[in-house]
Amino acid sequence: MYAAEPVPVYVVEATVGPLIETLPLTGTITSERTAALSPRVSGLVLKVNVDAGDRVSAGDILIELDPTLAKLDLNRAEAALNEAKVALKEASRLSDEALDLSKSKNIPQTTVQARIADVDVKAAVIARLEVEYQQQAEILKRHTVLAPFNAVVSRKLTEAGEWVATGTPVIDLVATEKLRLDVQAPQEYFYLIDHGTTVTVKLDAAPDKEFTGKVATTVPVNNPNARTFLTRIIIDNAEKFIIPGMSALAIFKIDLKQEALQLPRDATVRYPDGRNSVWIVNDVNGKWIVSEQQVQLGRNMSGNVIVRQGLNPGSIVVIRGNETLREGQDVHILEQATADTN
Repeated sequence: MYAAEPVPVYVVEATVGPLIETLPLTGTITSERTAALSPRVSGLVLKVNVDAGDRVSAGDILIELDPTLAKLDLNRAEAALNEAKVALKEASRLSDEALDLSKSKNIPQTTVQARIADVDVKAAVIARLEVEYQQQAEILKRHTVLAPFNAVVSRKLTEAGEWVATGTPVIDLVATEKLRLDVQAPQEYFYLIDHGTTVTVKLDAAPDKEFTGKVATTVPVNNPNARTFLTRIIIDNAEKFIIPGMSALAIFKIDLKQEALQLPRDATVRYPDGRNSVWIVNDVNGKWIVSEQQVQLGRNMSGNVIVRQGLNPGSIVVIRGNETLREGQDVHILEQATADTN
């Protein structure tokens, strides 16, 4: 005899839906922009204004070289330029005077032409000295190392009092505002991962926190040994929580461009001999009666399982409370849901 009271169960409707596969891939957080900064002139380090871990903005002065000699050279160039301007002014006066005297023919024409030519020479000298002045000003300007973008100082490689040569790395910078996660995806997913696909990112250092990323690019050159291809995910790091070098998990929801009958995995009953079955609920004379139905299952898909044979779409299947059911048993439906196929 069965129990008089119907057994409470939770049920779900078997539905046909798109096949969405969850693909977890691990990778490392990297920065879109890194820079190993070096001075553009050789010199003695006068001041180092930052240390490792400091945040800097574009244009900040990070390192200053001793500018004493450069300033002297700039002052010398400025003095020479001023001297040339005075000489040009005097040459112009003499030229004008010669032109006035030539009207009364009180000065040789050769002298007039010489004074006019001298004005041109003095003007050319000024043009040359202006270039030299600009050059010395640029050299003086190059005695500072500036931050080219907003970043964090990852390494400080010099100290005040050291001599550094042109091209010697002195500061390493890493941008942290926009980071990327590089993962290697199996080659069979190359045509299923699209540019702009939304990805859930979890950090190993903070597994309870989720971030949203988007696929920026897929590199169409696979790794011949692993049969994988590079997938680059851009992550918004407005809160500055993520730092380069962290390991992370990228969770893709891959649309396989197919549809199939699906059920939650909990709806299936698996037997040691390899059989699989589900309990179907039928309305029999106003009562909900269960019957066991053997099914042939396919692959697991994001919490669901594909039903290949043995079940029709729209069937009502027990998802919870199916552990102790018996054929023909009367049940009471507590809740009915639709299988989540997204």
